[in-house]
Amino acid sequence: MHTEIERKFLVRGDGWRGRAEPVPYRQGYLARTSDRVVRVRIAGDRGFLTVKIKSGAISREEFEYPVPFEDARAMLDALSPGEIIEKYRYTFEEKGSVWEVDEFLGANRGLVVAEIELKSEEQDFEKPDWLGEEVSRLSRYLNVELARNPYCGWETGAGHRAEVNGG
Repeated sequence: MHTEIERKFLVRGDGWRGRAEPVPYRQGYLARTSDRVVRVRIAGDRGFLTVKIKSGAISREEFEYPVPFEDARAMLDALSPGEIIEKYRYTFEEKGSVWEVDEFLGANRGLVVAEIELKSEEQDFEKPDWLGEEVSRLSRYLNVELARNPYCGWETGAGHRAEVNGG
C-alpha cells in the first residue's frame, strides 16, 4: 500500500515540452464509487491493476499491481468507450520535483494537466513557469471523471482550452 498525495494543475503554453519522451497510456475503470476506483492501465508495454481509496482532500490509498499486458488489454477491450482514457504522459524533473504532464487524447483532447506527488498535503514546492491554475480539488479533472464526462463536452471547455493552450 502507498498513500498517494497528488496536486494537479492546468498547464499554460509549451514551456514543459521537450523534457521527456511521451509514454502512451490507455486506462479504464472496472469499478467506481464516490470514494474508490478500480483501474486497469496500459503504460507503454506494461499492464497494471490499481485500487484507489480516498483518504483525505487530495490523498488516496493506492494499491497497484503489475498484470500481464495481454490481460490488461483484454480488460480494456471489454469496457465501453465511456470508461476509457487515452493520453500521453511525460515524466521529468524540474525545480527539484518530479512532474508528470498528461496530454489527453480522444474526447479529452486539448486538456493538459500537470501532477506532482508530495509527501504531505501541506508540502511546499517550487512552481515552474508553465504551471497554471490548481485543480486538485475539482473532481471533474480526475481521470475517472474524464472517462465519464469528457473535456470536449464541458460547457466551459472552449474557454479552458484557450487558457490551457496559452491563449
